[in-house]
Order: sequence, then C-alpha cells, then structure tokens
Amino acid sequence: MPNIQPLAAWRYNPARVGQLTDVIAPPYDVIDDQLQDELYAKHPNNVVRLILNKKDPEHDTEQDNRYTRSARILKEWKSEGVLFRENAPAIYVYHQIYEVGGKTYTRKGFMCRCEAVPFGQGMVFPHEETMSGPKMDRLMLTTACKTNFSQIFGLYPDGGDEIQKTLDEAAAKLTPIEAVDHLGVVNRMWVVTDPDVVGKVVAAMGPKPIFVADGHHRYETACNYRKQIGETGALTKDHPANYVLMVCVAMEDPGLLVLPTHRLFRDVPYFSQADLIEKLGDAFRVTTVGDGAAAAEKAWTLIEQMNDQGTMAIYTGKDGRWSLIQITEAGRAKMAEAAPEHHPEWQHLGVAILHRLVVENLLGLKKHEKPKYVHAVREVVDSIKGEGHSDDDGKQLSNQFPLAALVMPATVGDIKELSFLNERMPPKSTYFYPKLVTGFVFNALE
Repeated sequence: MPNIQPLAAWRYNPARVGQLTDVIAPPYDVIDDQLQDELYAKHPNNVVRLILNKKDPEHDTEQDNRYTRSARILKEWKSEGVLFRENAPAIYVYHQIYEVGGKTYTRKGFMCRCEAVPFGQGMVFPHEETMSGPKMDRLMLTTACKTNFSQIFGLYPDGGDEIQKTLDEAAAKLTPIEAVDHLGVVNRMWVVTDPDVVGKVVAAMGPKPIFVADGHHRYETACNYRKQIGETGALTKDHPANYVLMVCVAMEDPGLLVLPTHRLFRDVPYFSQADLIEKLGDAFRVTTVGDGAAAAEKAWTLIEQMNDQGTMAIYTGKDGRWSLIQITEAGRAKMAEAAPEHHPEWQHLGVAILHRLVVENLLGLKKHEKPKYVHAVREVVDSIKGEGHSDDDGKQLSNQFPLAALVMPATVGDIKELSFLNERMPPKSTYFYPKLVTGFVFNALE
C-alpha cells in the first residue's frame, strides 16, 4: 500500500517576497530559455533559481555550477527569512482553476509526502518510459539541495469521493493562499494541520494505488536518492529521504483533463496523400479532410466526434493535404505483428499505433529526429503554414514540417489499465493540463 504522510514544508514568506504569483514557476522541464529569462527578471526570489539555475559554461566548475548555486541560494533564503518552516505537519489542499475551450474547470487535490518505493515493488505505478539524462540532472540537484522543489502528480481511485469531501470540509474553515501562473491558471492552497483530518486522509489513502500522471523522472530520482542515502548507512526508518513530495488527485475528479499531444515531423521525406494511401495499404481507411494547414481544425473535430484511438489525421506536405485515417481489422493484425512484446491494450493506443505502425513500419521512418510536440490544433496550423517552397508541380511545401499528425491522448482509464499490466506508454501519450505549479511548498530531505 502507498504510505503517505503529512509534512512540515518550507514555504515562501509573503512578508518578504510579496505576491506569491511573482515567485512561482512551472516544472523545470517545460521552462525554455525565454521563459527562464522572464522568470529570472520577474522577482529576485523566483523559484526558477532553485529548480533551473542558469548554466555558465565559461566559468562552471565541479565546485561552482548550477546545482551548487541552487543549494547556496536555498541556504541564503532560509537564513534571510525568505522561506520559513511550517510549525506542524500538514496536508496541503490544492486547487487549480483554469479554462479550456471556453469552459472553466477546477482540479482538486492535496499535497503530501509519499514513500518513494521503486516501481514494481509497491502500489505506486508508472505509465511512461523515462530517460537517464533528466534523472541524472534531477539527482544532482537533489543531492546538492537535499530538497524536493516540485511535486509528483499522482492519481488515485476515490469513487465515493470520501477523501475530497473530508478535505473540502477542512478547507472551508481556512483562508486560501493564492497565486496565478504564467498561463493565467489560478492556484489555491489551504494548509490543513488538524490531526483528525490528516489522520483520516492518511488512513483512507492506505489501501489505494497511486498512478503517476506526471513526474516519472522525479519519482525515480527520489528512489535513487533514497538508495544513495542508504548506501552511506545514514538511512533510518524516519529519514526524510524515504519520501517524495506528491500531489494526489482523484481519478474521478471532474476537473481532471487530459489534452492531446500532436506531432510535427521535421527530418522526413515529403509524402503526398497518394503516397500515404499506397504505404498504408489495407491497414487504414483514408478519407480526404481538406487542403491547407487550416483543414487541421476540421480534422480534429472529426477525430473528437469519433472518439476512437484508432482514428487520427495525417498532413502530407507534398500536396498540403489533411487525411483522416481509420485503422482496419487488417491494420490491427499488423499492429500486433509490429509490437508483439506489448499487451493488446498497449497496441490499442493511438500514440502507439501512430509511432509503431504508421511512422516506423508502414512509412518506413524508423530513424527520425524527435518530433515537435504541441497540444493545440492552432499550434499545428501555425507551424505548418507559411511561405514554404514549391515542388515541380507548383505545390507549396512546408520548409520545416513535411509530415504532421493529430492523435487522441490516452485516457485516465488507459493509464490505470496499462499500469496494472506493467506496461509503459510511448512518450507524450498524455498531457495533464495544467501543470502543477512549483513554489507553494518544498519538502526537506534532511
């Protein structure tokens, strides 16, 4: 069973930093150079200096680098009173209010500590593969700072709404702390220290599995850090390194939204729709949606209406055409042949069908540059339209993206099913919007 516990977190002192809005940031892995500069300029105590300190290639050394600078800044902020420690262990109720497609959602959860047990050895389940580079980067930061700055995003089943009702009742008696992120998402937090409420939540979570929605690299890093401390002989039963900072959200929460991640391919040949039909053969039914980048909007509307993982849209840059493709029974059989090492549930996923069957096998693009990932259809349209250049027949071609794909995201149900099957989804199978904000609470590991 997952072992969750309250924590006496380190938090920003409003008397020293002013508006919390000015010091929060999204997780490190979605901060590009431009946003990093903006966050640096926004406030001298913005959390970006801790989670993603700037590199200085000309002067960085083993003793002075982005990780040691983060550790030094953290120590300074604690000693100067920029950060303070909670007086008592707490569970932090956390809501995010956001808008998508003209509709307002509220996603509800809570922050706690969760025991960092390696995947496969407990009741915390992954659903995506991880890479060694990001894990090494986060391990170096954790080793230097001995702190979790950003939360793991965990999902748990709560069909009876038992836990959320308990938290809602507790939060109603408290004053929220509020911050607005760079995308306009309103983040609210309530600090719950009542031992009875905390005890109820901890007990109710005991028998429930937790599925990692986002933060796989950071979770595995927490396990690696725990092991690292254990190898020194310093890991006791009560050592803080046994735990990792986590936000838990009920899988049934009406504010839980999974957005798609569409693909734009750079270093691939130009195909026409005729080429696509020939290569797909009897594996897919192909229907013309329309010509030009803007036809992506119509294609996505059709995909949403069909709501089927085996339906996607392909843009062929040679003729500038969008095609709707729907997998056939022959295509299902070919998918099973292309991915025999995976369970049929994995073979059913749209992103798996796209990459393993369509791109790698039928189009023959086994080696290609990592695609550009975008979440809004408008981003796809903006990316593939433009000046371009013309082929011999005068058709306009995109300079940058000869091929694009619109694909359904995996669902929360898919995550649960595949996690229990010990399957990992292809990268970017899900995009839980909005991202959890970093800067509300920090979990000390010493």
